Amino acid sequence: MGWAKNEGFVLIFMAFLGFTMGATVYQVGESAGWSVAGNVDYGKWASSKTFQVNDTLLFKFDPQYHNVLQVSRSDFHSCDATAPIATYSTGNDSFFIRSPGHYFFFCGFLGHCQAGQKVDIRVPKSVNGPVGSPIGSPIQTPQASPDEAMEPSPSNGESIVRWNKIWLLLLASLMWDLF
Repeated sequence: MGWAKNEGFVLIFMAFLGFTMGATVYQVGESAGWSVAGNVDYGKWASSKTFQVNDTLLFKFDPQYHNVLQVSRSDFHSCDATAPIATYSTGNDSFFIRSPGHYFFFCGFLGHCQAGQKVDIRVPKSVNGPVGSPIGSPIQTPQASPDEAMEPSPSNGESIVRWNKIWLLLLASLMWDLF
């Protein structure tokens, strides 16, 4: 009885953490992975997703036949593998999305990029304004007087981490009461 009760709590706790973190791991190409053989339209795959900061891209491939190069926009369009930003070659590589923008990847093996083994990941900036503000309306930011000391406001990620710590403490307290 005790084990089932604890196991249920752990499952609820893990689900809660997943909800509050909001990050998603995307396996590029789904079950086909990162390959030219699977006939995956990576552009179509990427456009069907809504990528966000803190998400992770997982590239799974056979390292004998593929790799992943992160490249600039112009190198992406020309399939130029001579100056990659980063190279991934283990066959089980992750790319953590730290900020909004475009991220360009392709396979650096001869002919693979030209055959379509390339993906453009677009991560939009957060467009959520304050609750109740109409879309497209300007958001006024308070102006500080020059003699006021300005503290940097936490980023969205820092706020999430802070709230997660609060929830973790609350849940730890609840767990303590259960045992």
